[in-house]
Amino acid sequence: MTRAPQQEWWTAAEIAAAGLPDMPGTKRRINAMAQRLGWDRAPQLVRRRAGRGGGREYHWTLFPARAQQKLLTKSSDAAPLPAASDKPSRDEAWAWFEGLPAKAKATAEERLKVIQSVEAMEQGGASRIVAVDDAAALSGKSQRTIFNWFAMIDGVRSDDRLPYLAPRHRAAVKGKRRATIDPTFLDYIKADYLRPEAPSLKSVYDRVVRIAKAEGLDVAPLHTVRRQLDRDLSPTMLTLARKGYEALKRMRPAQTRDKSAMQALEGINGDFHRFDVFVQFPATADGLRAEIARPQLCAFQDIYSGKLLAHRIDRTANSHCVQLTIGDLIERWGIPEHVLLDNGREFASKMITGGVKNRFRFKVKEDDPSGLLTSLGCEIHWALPFSGQSKPIERAFRDLCDRIAKHPAFAGAYTGNTPLAKPENYGERAVPLALFTQIVDEEIAAHNARPDRRSEVAYGRSFDDVFAESYATAPIRKATEAQRRLWLMGAEGIKVNANTGQINFMRNRYWADWMHGIMGQKVVVRFDRQALWDGLHIYSNANEYLGFAPCSEKSGFFDVDDARATARAKREYTKAAKGELDAYRQLTARDVADALPPVEVADEPVAAKVVRPLFDKARAPSPAPISADVQAAQAAMVADLDQARAARAAETAERDGRETFMRARALEEMIAAGDAVTKEQQRWLAGYQGTAEYRTWQGMVADFGLEVLAKE
Repeated sequence: MTRAPQQEWWTAAEIAAAGLPDMPGTKRRINAMAQRLGWDRAPQLVRRRAGRGGGREYHWTLFPARAQQKLLTKSSDAAPLPAASDKPSRDEAWAWFEGLPAKAKATAEERLKVIQSVEAMEQGGASRIVAVDDAAALSGKSQRTIFNWFAMIDGVRSDDRLPYLAPRHRAAVKGKRRATIDPTFLDYIKADYLRPEAPSLKSVYDRVVRIAKAEGLDVAPLHTVRRQLDRDLSPTMLTLARKGYEALKRMRPAQTRDKSAMQALEGINGDFHRFDVFVQFPATADGLRAEIARPQLCAFQDIYSGKLLAHRIDRTANSHCVQLTIGDLIERWGIPEHVLLDNGREFASKMITGGVKNRFRFKVKEDDPSGLLTSLGCEIHWALPFSGQSKPIERAFRDLCDRIAKHPAFAGAYTGNTPLAKPENYGERAVPLALFTQIVDEEIAAHNARPDRRSEVAYGRSFDDVFAESYATAPIRKATEAQRRLWLMGAEGIKVNANTGQINFMRNRYWADWMHGIMGQKVVVRFDRQALWDGLHIYSNANEYLGFAPCSEKSGFFDVDDARATARAKREYTKAAKGELDAYRQLTARDVADALPPVEVADEPVAAKVVRPLFDKARAPSPAPISADVQAAQAAMVADLDQARAARAAETAERDGRETFMRARALEEMIAAGDAVTKEQQRWLAGYQGTAEYRTWQGMVADFGLEVLAKE
């Protein structure tokens, strides 16, 4: 059995007094050696000394090999080495071994190989002594050294030998003496350096040195302060203190989402993007004036394939545009299962996501009506605020910025992506909305059809190809006719004409035969703001669907063809109504008269039972005759009133005529300048230019100049 010296635990003073080989001869140098070699890292081999004075005691196995050999030689009554139970536990040994330098780990591996070779020879029939001799000759180590290695792993499992064979006197990394810094001085440094303004360390150090001199603090060198901060501050602490929370979030890698398990239209995501292009927006029927602005693109993308499925262009980011874009997507492709939305107000609108409990905008009420996506059974997810990584469509917007905003058709209208990045030709022109819409449609189609995509599902194909392949086999929910009307805009309290049943809405007229049944009522209409001439869907105030009303376009005043068509439609309408009435009314009034039975007339008159009394009344006096003077005065007063009424009528007619003529001149100037005018304005102007009133005012302007139009 492996033996141990009589004294296993030694204090620093006892080690110095023993005069062991390779060991210092003073207590101070023994303590320095223990600190340098990291004896404290082996908790099972270091303990507190019991009794007065305290201190530490070290196990003899920590000593160098020559010192251990001398202790064994001098021992007359050797005691066995510590059992496996006295050694460090497996977890402690492996944790200690993991912190060793690579050279110490390599030494432990070499020792383990020698021990394994000895055990292999023993299994072949050789004795331990013969096997150790052969291993010593092959490895160049002494027999005593190999036996010491066996002693180090006595009672240790074969798979745990490596940490116990590590050289303890070479395991520790030599430490360097560190300069101390006055804690108050360092606190001033940290308070000034760790702030969002991010001052340089040199400027912070100079300021704190002035404070230290005033307060009598010890001043540490700048390089010492820098090394201390490098040791104390982790990169996350430094980023949070000097760059903020958003910079700290960017230090964490973004989540990688696997799309390979999805299918087409399983999930979509949408957002708005403002293009850096000046666009001319014309006046609209709903009251918006013509203006030049940067357009907003509302787009929705299929998450699986990356294809842009639907888009619309508007002046601003608003919930109506979102609603209609979602309607276009569902109308063409189907109802998605999951919808990833931005957290903006235009997406969190109640008419889109009403009824969702996790909306972060607006107050959520129990009686809120269900929004469009909620009614269609879509599961809504919200992207993190100010986190572009949460929305895959941001990558598509970055591509469109380069291919649309900088398109050659928009030269001179590009604004630059920042106020400091304006191009040299900034503000030269603004492109018409029709041209901008055409280029956007073309580039989005090209974006979807571009090959060699490198996503995890594309494999060099285009977004169109990926979507088409999956869409052909995916279970798609289609919208019903009633569901298609959910994404149309609504207007409440629209009054139906009490005589004809016609609806006048946004300068258009809508009428159908069935609307006679709702004459004079207030209804709710649903419509597409960008396609008003497509007609209106009419609902009752109780949200019951009543029917569809097509748009009847206003015709010109002298348009004979329209007049004939209108007259023909009236005749057909009257004929149909007469036929319907005749079909319903089976008998005529003559038939009713003929069916009446004769009434028997009594031969003798019936005597009256109540007699009406007759009272004497005073005869009313006849009016006195009016004198000729009074009649003349009354006639003069009536004449004055008629003259004043005629003067006011002439003045009103002149003022109205002047305003009408000025309106016509404004339209003529717009047409001459090439500005856009509506079809209705062109028709009105053509009709007015053929009137006598227009020719009269035209002659007055030619004779007296434009001053005649300014008269009150």
